[in-house]
Amino acid sequence: MASTTANADATPVNTDGVEGEDGVRRRDFINIAAVSAAGVGGLVTLLPLVSQMAPSKDVLAESTTELDISSLEAGQSIKAVFRKQPVFVRHLTQAEIDAANAVDISSLRDPETLEERTKAGHHNLLLVMGVCTHLGCVPLGAAEGENKGEFGGYFCPCHGSHYDTAARIRKGPAPANLVVPDYEFTSDTTIVIG
Repeated sequence: MASTTANADATPVNTDGVEGEDGVRRRDFINIAAVSAAGVGGLVTLLPLVSQMAPSKDVLAESTTELDISSLEAGQSIKAVFRKQPVFVRHLTQAEIDAANAVDISSLRDPETLEERTKAGHHNLLLVMGVCTHLGCVPLGAAEGENKGEFGGYFCPCHGSHYDTAARIRKGPAPANLVVPDYEFTSDTTIVIG
Protein backbone atom coordinates (compact mmCIF):
# COMPACT_ATOMS: atom_id res chain seq x y z
CA MET A 1 0.00 0.00 0.00
CA ALA A 2 1.28 3.45 -0.85
CA SER A 3 2.12 5.73 1.97
CA THR A 4 0.86 9.28 2.09
CA THR A 5 2.24 12.28 3.85
CA ALA A 6 0.69 15.61 4.58
CA ASN A 7 2.18 18.76 3.14
CA ALA A 8 1.86 22.23 4.57
CA ASP A 9 -1.61 22.68 3.03
CA ALA A 10 -2.81 19.43 4.59
CA THR A 11 -3.40 17.91 1.12
CA PRO A 12 -2.52 14.23 0.97
CA VAL A 13 0.16 13.42 -1.62
CA ASN A 14 0.80 9.96 -2.93
CA THR A 15 4.48 9.18 -2.41
CA ASP A 16 4.69 6.45 -5.04
CA GLY A 17 4.35 9.13 -7.79
CA VAL A 18 1.30 7.66 -9.55
CA GLU A 19 -1.05 10.58 -8.93
CA GLY A 20 0.03 14.23 -8.86
CA GLU A 21 -1.41 17.19 -7.02
CA ASP A 22 -3.93 18.02 -9.78
CA GLY A 23 -5.38 14.50 -9.84
CA VAL A 24 -3.93 13.51 -13.25
CA ARG A 25 -2.19 10.18 -13.26
CA ARG A 26 0.86 9.37 -15.33
CA ARG A 27 -1.14 6.62 -17.06
CA ASP A 28 -3.73 9.21 -18.24
CA PHE A 29 -0.98 11.24 -19.88
CA ILE A 30 0.38 8.15 -21.65
CA ASN A 31 -3.14 7.29 -22.92
CA ILE A 32 -3.70 10.82 -24.25
CA ALA A 33 -0.29 10.83 -25.95
CA ALA A 34 -0.91 7.41 -27.54
CA VAL A 35 -4.36 8.38 -28.88
CA SER A 36 -2.96 11.67 -30.25
CA ALA A 37 -0.10 9.89 -32.00
CA ALA A 38 -2.51 7.36 -33.51
CA GLY A 39 -4.77 10.18 -34.75
CA VAL A 40 -1.88 12.03 -36.39
CA GLY A 41 -0.61 8.79 -37.91
CA GLY A 42 -4.07 8.04 -39.31
CA LEU A 43 -4.30 11.48 -40.90
CA VAL A 44 -0.84 11.17 -42.43
CA THR A 45 -1.84 7.78 -43.86
CA LEU A 46 -5.19 8.99 -45.25
CA LEU A 47 -3.94 12.25 -46.81
CA PRO A 48 -2.26 10.63 -49.86
CA LEU A 49 -5.24 8.32 -50.34
CA VAL A 50 -7.71 11.21 -50.38
CA SER A 51 -5.53 13.49 -52.51
CA GLN A 52 -5.13 10.83 -55.22
CA MET A 53 -8.91 11.01 -55.77
CA ALA A 54 -8.66 14.66 -56.87
CA PRO A 55 -9.13 15.28 -60.61
CA SER A 56 -5.97 15.15 -62.68
CA LYS A 57 -4.62 18.11 -64.67
CA ASP A 58 -6.01 16.83 -67.97
CA VAL A 59 -9.49 16.54 -66.44
CA LEU A 60 -9.27 20.06 -65.01
CA ALA A 61 -8.19 21.35 -68.42
CA GLU A 62 -11.40 19.95 -69.91
CA SER A 63 -13.57 21.56 -67.24
CA THR A 64 -14.13 24.61 -69.46
CA THR A 65 -14.45 25.08 -73.20
CA GLU A 66 -13.97 28.37 -75.02
CA LEU A 67 -15.80 28.93 -78.31
CA ASP A 68 -15.30 31.63 -80.92
CA ILE A 69 -18.67 32.34 -82.52
CA SER A 70 -17.57 35.32 -84.66
CA SER A 71 -18.21 33.44 -87.92
CA LEU A 72 -21.58 32.00 -86.86
CA GLU A 73 -24.33 33.55 -88.98
CA ALA A 74 -28.11 33.44 -88.50
CA GLY A 75 -29.42 29.97 -89.28
CA GLN A 76 -26.07 28.27 -88.69
CA SER A 77 -25.01 25.89 -85.93
CA ILE A 78 -21.70 24.62 -84.67
CA LYS A 79 -20.83 21.51 -82.69
CA ALA A 80 -18.25 21.58 -79.93
CA VAL A 81 -17.15 19.27 -77.13
CA PHE A 82 -17.53 20.02 -73.44
CA ARG A 83 -16.43 17.40 -70.88
CA LYS A 84 -16.36 14.77 -73.63
CA GLN A 85 -19.98 15.46 -74.60
CA PRO A 86 -21.30 17.30 -77.66
CA VAL A 87 -22.53 20.88 -77.41
CA PHE A 88 -24.71 22.59 -80.02
CA VAL A 89 -24.59 26.35 -80.54
CA ARG A 90 -27.23 27.74 -82.89
CA HIS A 91 -27.58 31.29 -84.12
CA LEU A 92 -31.37 31.44 -84.38
CA THR A 93 -33.07 33.21 -87.26
CA GLN A 94 -35.92 35.60 -86.57
CA ALA A 95 -38.35 32.93 -87.87
CA GLU A 96 -36.94 30.38 -85.37
CA ILE A 97 -37.23 32.90 -82.52
CA ASP A 98 -40.81 33.70 -83.52
CA ALA A 99 -41.68 29.97 -83.71
CA ALA A 100 -40.23 29.38 -80.22
CA ASN A 101 -42.04 32.38 -78.74
CA ALA A 102 -45.37 31.40 -80.34
CA VAL A 103 -45.57 28.12 -78.38
CA ASP A 104 -48.03 27.99 -75.47
CA ILE A 105 -45.69 27.29 -72.54
CA SER A 106 -48.39 25.43 -70.58
CA SER A 107 -48.58 22.84 -73.39
CA LEU A 108 -44.93 21.83 -72.96
CA ARG A 109 -43.78 18.76 -71.04
CA ASP A 110 -40.84 20.73 -69.61
CA PRO A 111 -42.08 24.36 -69.69
CA GLU A 112 -39.38 26.96 -70.39
CA THR A 113 -39.39 30.05 -72.54
CA LEU A 114 -36.71 30.82 -75.09
CA GLU A 115 -35.73 33.78 -72.92
CA GLU A 116 -35.13 31.43 -69.94
CA ARG A 117 -32.94 29.18 -72.11
CA THR A 118 -30.70 31.96 -73.47
CA LYS A 119 -28.61 34.78 -71.98
CA ALA A 120 -29.92 38.35 -71.73
CA GLY A 121 -28.87 40.37 -74.76
CA HIS A 122 -28.14 37.17 -76.69
CA HIS A 123 -31.59 35.64 -77.18
CA ASN A 124 -30.63 34.74 -80.75
CA LEU A 125 -27.88 32.34 -79.57
CA LEU A 126 -28.99 29.00 -78.14
CA LEU A 127 -26.38 26.77 -76.49
CA VAL A 128 -27.41 23.26 -75.38
CA MET A 129 -25.80 19.94 -74.59
CA GLY A 130 -26.17 17.66 -77.61
CA VAL A 131 -27.38 14.72 -75.53
CA CYS A 132 -30.97 13.47 -75.72
CA THR A 133 -32.58 13.43 -72.29
CA HIS A 134 -34.17 10.05 -72.97
CA LEU A 135 -31.22 7.65 -73.21
CA GLY A 136 -28.23 9.88 -73.97
CA CYS A 137 -28.16 9.62 -77.77
CA VAL A 138 -26.85 12.51 -79.89
CA PRO A 139 -29.75 14.18 -81.73
CA LEU A 140 -29.59 15.40 -85.32
CA GLY A 141 -30.21 18.97 -86.41
CA ALA A 142 -26.98 20.80 -85.61
CA ALA A 143 -25.28 20.19 -88.95
CA GLU A 144 -26.47 21.49 -92.29
CA GLY A 145 -28.83 19.10 -94.04
CA GLU A 146 -29.60 16.99 -90.95
CA ASN A 147 -33.17 16.10 -90.03
CA LYS A 148 -34.45 18.73 -87.58
CA GLY A 149 -37.65 16.89 -86.70
CA GLU A 150 -41.25 18.03 -86.88
CA PHE A 151 -40.62 21.26 -84.96
CA GLY A 152 -37.51 22.52 -86.74
CA GLY A 153 -35.07 22.05 -83.86
CA TYR A 154 -33.43 18.71 -83.15
CA PHE A 155 -34.46 15.11 -83.80
CA CYS A 156 -33.24 11.98 -82.03
CA PRO A 157 -33.76 9.11 -84.52
CA CYS A 158 -32.99 6.38 -81.97
CA HIS A 159 -36.36 6.66 -80.22
CA GLY A 160 -38.13 9.50 -82.03
CA SER A 161 -37.78 12.51 -79.73
CA HIS A 162 -38.53 15.83 -81.46
CA TYR A 163 -37.26 19.16 -80.09
CA ASP A 164 -38.32 22.63 -81.23
CA THR A 165 -36.15 25.61 -82.20
CA ALA A 166 -35.54 26.36 -78.49
CA ALA A 167 -34.41 22.71 -77.95
CA ARG A 168 -37.54 21.97 -75.88
CA ILE A 169 -39.04 18.48 -76.01
CA ARG A 170 -42.25 18.47 -78.04
CA LYS A 171 -42.82 14.83 -79.05
CA GLY A 172 -41.36 11.44 -78.19
CA PRO A 173 -40.12 9.68 -75.05
CA ALA A 174 -37.58 12.26 -73.83
CA PRO A 175 -38.71 13.57 -70.43
CA ALA A 176 -37.00 16.98 -70.53
CA ASN A 177 -35.57 19.68 -72.76
CA LEU A 178 -31.99 19.52 -73.99
CA VAL A 179 -29.84 20.77 -71.10
CA VAL A 180 -28.42 24.29 -71.16
CA PRO A 181 -24.99 24.13 -69.48
CA ASP A 182 -23.47 26.94 -67.43
CA TYR A 183 -21.80 29.39 -69.79
CA GLU A 184 -20.97 33.05 -70.09
CA PHE A 185 -19.99 35.53 -72.76
CA THR A 186 -16.48 36.87 -72.19
CA SER A 187 -16.89 39.09 -75.26
CA ASP A 188 -19.50 39.53 -77.99
CA THR A 189 -17.89 36.70 -79.97
CA THR A 190 -16.49 34.39 -77.26
CA ILE A 191 -18.37 31.95 -75.06
CA VAL A 192 -16.83 30.04 -72.14
CA ILE A 193 -18.71 26.91 -71.13
CA GLY A 194 -18.23 25.58 -67.62
